[in-house]
Amino acid sequence: MPSFDTVLEPNLVEVRNAVDQSSKEIGTRFDFKGSSARIELKDKDITLYADSDFQLSQVMDILTLKLTKRSVDARFLDSSAKIEKIGGDKVKQVLKVKEGIDSETAKKIQQLIKASKMKVQAAIQGDAVRVTGGKRDDLQAAMALIRKDVADVPLSFNNFRD
Repeated sequence: MPSFDTVLEPNLVEVRNAVDQSSKEIGTRFDFKGSSARIELKDKDITLYADSDFQLSQVMDILTLKLTKRSVDARFLDSSAKIEKIGGDKVKQVLKVKEGIDSETAKKIQQLIKASKMKVQAAIQGDAVRVTGGKRDDLQAAMALIRKDVADVPLSFNNFRD
């Protein structure tokens, strides 16, 4: 039976390259001279450091610009973390790089496909959702439906089998 997997996988090499480019730009920009603004990447955590909230937002803008230029969707960053004060006026924020579909989004995709009355089935398999169906056209319609209705996460489709 034809099938495909719906996944949430960032290109971690491009994320690292974007962080490195952002770090270089922060080091050379005039408005960051003499400040403690910097970016660090450790596993799947990106830590932004700055002297003030405004400067932290500028560092975040530089990072999102570099990610976009390297074709990495900025929605891979989970920026819901609080801005922490780390002594004096200095602040930091830890951004997590999302990987794998969380259970809530997976259930949403599964219910969406069930409610559409298409001749396809969705099964949650760990951090991916496998969609199977009888015809290739049904699967392509399911992909279009998922892209349209689940727009808050940058989903991709792989492992297409015929």
